Amino acid sequence: MEQLVFVEEPEGTDEPRVHAAWLPPEAFRALGARRVLVHGHGLLVDTVLDEVSRACARYGGRVWHSPSWDVDVDLVLALRGAGELPNPAVEAARAAGEAALAEFGDGGTLGDEGFVLARAGEVTAVVADAPAGLLYGLFHVVRLCAAAYDPARPPERHRPALRRRMLNHWDNVAVHPVMGQVERGYAGGSIFWHRGRPRGDLARIREYGRLLAASGVNAISVNNVNVARTEALLLTDRLGDVAEIADVLRPYGIRVHLSITFAAPVVLGGLSTADPMDEAVRAWWAAATRNVYERIPDFGGYVVKADSEGQPGPFTYGRDHADGANVLAEALAPHGGVVHWRAFVYNHHQDWRDRSTDRARAAYDHFVPLDGRFRTNVIVQVKFGPVDFQTREPVSPVLAAMPATRLAVELQVTQEYTGQQRHVCHLGPWWSELLRFEPWGPGGRTIADVATGEAEAGGGLVAVANTGADLFWTGHPLAQANLYTFGRLAWDPRLDPSAILDEWISLTFPPSATADPELVGRTLHEIMDDSWRTYERYTAPLGVGFMVHPGDHYGPGIDGYEYTRWGTYHFADRDGVGVDRSRASGTGFAAQYPPYWAQVYESPDSCPDELLLFFHHVPYQHVLHSGSTVIQHIYDTHFAGVEEVAVMRRRWQTLNGMIDPAVYERVAERLDEQMRSATEWRDQVNTYFFRKSGVPDERGRVIY
Repeated sequence: MEQLVFVEEPEGTDEPRVHAAWLPPEAFRALGARRVLVHGHGLLVDTVLDEVSRACARYGGRVWHSPSWDVDVDLVLALRGAGELPNPAVEAARAAGEAALAEFGDGGTLGDEGFVLARAGEVTAVVADAPAGLLYGLFHVVRLCAAAYDPARPPERHRPALRRRMLNHWDNVAVHPVMGQVERGYAGGSIFWHRGRPRGDLARIREYGRLLAASGVNAISVNNVNVARTEALLLTDRLGDVAEIADVLRPYGIRVHLSITFAAPVVLGGLSTADPMDEAVRAWWAAATRNVYERIPDFGGYVVKADSEGQPGPFTYGRDHADGANVLAEALAPHGGVVHWRAFVYNHHQDWRDRSTDRARAAYDHFVPLDGRFRTNVIVQVKFGPVDFQTREPVSPVLAAMPATRLAVELQVTQEYTGQQRHVCHLGPWWSELLRFEPWGPGGRTIADVATGEAEAGGGLVAVANTGADLFWTGHPLAQANLYTFGRLAWDPRLDPSAILDEWISLTFPPSATADPELVGRTLHEIMDDSWRTYERYTAPLGVGFMVHPGDHYGPGIDGYEYTRWGTYHFADRDGVGVDRSRASGTGFAAQYPPYWAQVYESPDSCPDELLLFFHHVPYQHVLHSGSTVIQHIYDTHFAGVEEVAVMRRRWQTLNGMIDPAVYERVAERLDEQMRSATEWRDQVNTYFFRKSGVPDERGRVIY
């Protein structure tokens, strides 16, 4: 019997020396082996032509760029307004696209980024109104592989649900003495910056733009929201460094944004104040912003963290967040820019003795009274949960409480509290739950609807990036799936995260380049699909958060933050555990929700099990809806989580020799560490709560 082995893709001299992620050359085989005509002009059309030409050069196809003669083709990529071609097959394909649009109704509009895919005889047509739509259509064809050319394939129209699909990079230009080159970065250094200067690897930035465009991302900010002196200079003296990045990303439809310090008029402009009501300050911002757009005409706007965790803001001058955001929005408005003003604002000098202080309340208390006061080009950027990207949190009530404000939902792709890219933790199912959550009750609008906004004017979806200078982009090769999934859910929040995962697997591990495609696909899906819940089982029971080692946030530290200025998170004592956030006897946080969920969260009897300890302090023997007691649930899930990691590791070992050896070895190393860490989590958490409660494990397992 012939032995199956991994088939390695030959390296080309023009390929960047980095893992190809979900755009390996092999993923372009179906496209590159065909005859393709690209019809239209523009920078992004040139990108389409370049992508097609490289694929055809590799796999033997042919490509033409209009105006062209009467040629036989398999695929047409055409702009609707690009004029007729002397080619009956091509015009028939375009007509099929137009007919499909007419059937979809609503005037047949596609917008700047939409496209339609249709068949006409033996020809597949991708038709778009604008070059960006043609680019996204191309990558859709790549995702479909041979299925794009199926004669029976029905017409499809694709338009992004969210206009803004953005990544925030927490990259420092100068190395931070504590946080390093990338704050909460788990994949090496920055792809943009290195020790105070640009890294200079423009080929890698270009490849990054390809990956983002292929997943659906269309905007990034290129520096940390915690802006220090060197980073502040990107707005003025070092604007050329930002412009260089923008130039490289522009051909892939990626708009660059910049994190700025609210104190810039003082720090950079030499003014004595940054008071947003001061006319000199307003004039300074207007002039500085005008200068940015002279260098970067398609600049996206500013990202601001103000009056939070030591960052300067309008509170210094007796002003509020609307005052602060609006002065920047006023400067950006003439140029079409926006300001993303983060709602992550809370008192980080709390007294752990004071049970009335609740970090979860802070964003609502600060921002909801300001609803309706923000300019239309202000986007208030709200973390998905009320605390800080924990493994399990309720959806932030702010997202249901500011109907007159553009809101963006902020996620964290970088795995700060979910294993730091040392653990397999696929976040797609969690994000999908969040986006489908109905804050006004069953049958109502969803969080995705909030991000979309009326007439698609919402703030969109934003996430903290997980990429770095590592060979595999994200440190852990399987963590690439989180970045890809974010882009796909930002394009369409209704997509099934399980299907997105399979899509990522088939692109990253193309069937034609793996020894046993069915085994590889099934095994990867089994390892990753439930991995977020596995991580939750061995770390964070029933909505408790922050039981991590302070500072680096990796590994168990059950009391690590319990007596610090950053907040108190579990209140465990001999009688029970959890934070009372009810209206009747606690901090009142539950009452910040619309009536349906306020009532559900108010009582331990109606609160969902997975959030019980976030909202209530209950006895260890409290019986959950599952029928288990709280203490037995803690024991059972932590033992189960470790067992599931052991199964993950065994499954991965079956792929040895089936996939790229470098990928196999890196993941195997990470799974060894995940097994060690999960065991430590299990033993520390179970021992801690056994010693607190005095209640033994009913199954008699070893607890130290």
